[in-house]
Amino acid sequence: MSGGGNIFRIVINAAVFILLEVAALVMLSHNGEMQKTWIAKGMHGVYAFFWGGAETVKDYFSLRKQNDMLAEENFRLNKVIREYRMLTGTDIRPDTVPDILGGYRFVHADAVKVSNNKQHNYIILDKGAKDGIEELSGVMTDRGVIGIIDAVGQNFSYARSFKNTGMSVSARLGKEGPVGELMWDGVSSNGAVLKEIPHHIVLHQGDTVYTSGFSAIFPADIPLGVTGEATVVNGSTYDIDVTLFEDFSAIRYVTIVSNTYDEEIAELEGENEE
Repeated sequence: MSGGGNIFRIVINAAVFILLEVAALVMLSHNGEMQKTWIAKGMHGVYAFFWGGAETVKDYFSLRKQNDMLAEENFRLNKVIREYRMLTGTDIRPDTVPDILGGYRFVHADAVKVSNNKQHNYIILDKGAKDGIEELSGVMTDRGVIGIIDAVGQNFSYARSFKNTGMSVSARLGKEGPVGELMWDGVSSNGAVLKEIPHHIVLHQGDTVYTSGFSAIFPADIPLGVTGEATVVNGSTYDIDVTLFEDFSAIRYVTIVSNTYDEEIAELEGENEE
């Protein structure tokens, strides 16, 4: 019992000491502006210490997640390289890989700031005009579409995130299915809705949704997500729930893609609309 009593007394003494210290600080803060400033600075230091520690822990776990994603991507790339070697009998070297493939130019970039908690989210990237980045270029990863470049500075660019009300991507149900508009559902981090799919189409939950290639911004056949439940709209089309592959809370490394034929396509469209 004496051991329990000692612990109890220690707890009581500590509580009384803390209360007295708080009372002393309150009284001191009312003594003058200088004391109030000192106390405020001290409290800010405490807040900064704990906030910094929390951010360090958050960054640590985020880094582990990024490393896991990079390891998974490297595994897939190595698999593609092995298959290429088996089919062609030749190797892929970094100096033989062109910057432009299939009419699209690809530039690697890092996301330096990501907005995720709004209805109009954005991403700041560390590539700009000096890197050849232009407005209306697409932003993507191997796990999906990230957004579209809205503004370009000399060293950085501003992209409107796919998690943005009013933004849509032309998407196909499967590799050969019908095309509709894929939009963020406005609520969840990885939720979207594929709209305007004809009602006569036979649907299967778990089908993969890809970019259609009909847009001049993104190449075709980028996997975006898998289908869930469907809702009939006006008796003629489906709205299909889609779970996106991309985790928008963990975006770090992206690819900026630009169509090298976009001016020619826009010119042809303009001529035929007149």
